[in-house]
Amino acid sequence: MRRALGLFAFIGFTLFLIAAAMSLRPFGEPVHTEMDDYFIDHAQMEASANNVVTSIVFDYRGFDTLGEATVLFTAVAGVLMALRRKGVKV
Repeated sequence: MRRALGLFAFIGFTLFLIAAAMSLRPFGEPVHTEMDDYFIDHAQMEASANNVVTSIVFDYRGFDTLGEATVLFTAVAGVLMALRRKGVKV
């Protein structure tokens, strides 16, 4: 009984994965492209940057990038504090 239940769960999960894979959108075809077109058309004029990616990271999403850098710095500082050796003077 337990083996049949495991086999039934395995088949159900496999069918779910196949259905999920079949419903995926083809790679490289996004649903909404309005924002992409806006950034490409207006990035140089609004942000004065020749590189669109740079203007998005630092101008349009500057505070978000600052928050991500703060989280990363805090994580590195926490790991260094957790792995430090006590009694070793540098």
